[in-house]
Amino acid sequence: MQASSSVKKERFFERRHCTLEQAILWERLSLSQKFAASSLYKFGYELAFIRNEKNNASLAFLLCGDSVATISVEGDINSNPDIVIR
Repeated sequence: MQASSSVKKERFFERRHCTLEQAILWERLSLSQKFAASSLYKFGYELAFIRNEKNNASLAFLLCGDSVATISVEGDINSNPDIVIR
């Protein structure tokens, strides 16, 4: 019984690392973007913001220290985008 309660506590603890703002952003991602973002999370990236482009496609921006990565609506990761973030 103790093992299952430890697992439950661990699961709840992991979910607390995500802020409400990040959870809202996460819901706005396409399924392809979610898969790509999950792979970047393993390297320490965090979802920072999403920008909508003129063609109604969203571009997700993830940050890890000074590194920036973008994910297109199709799930394509660009780990060296030509952008400046203020």
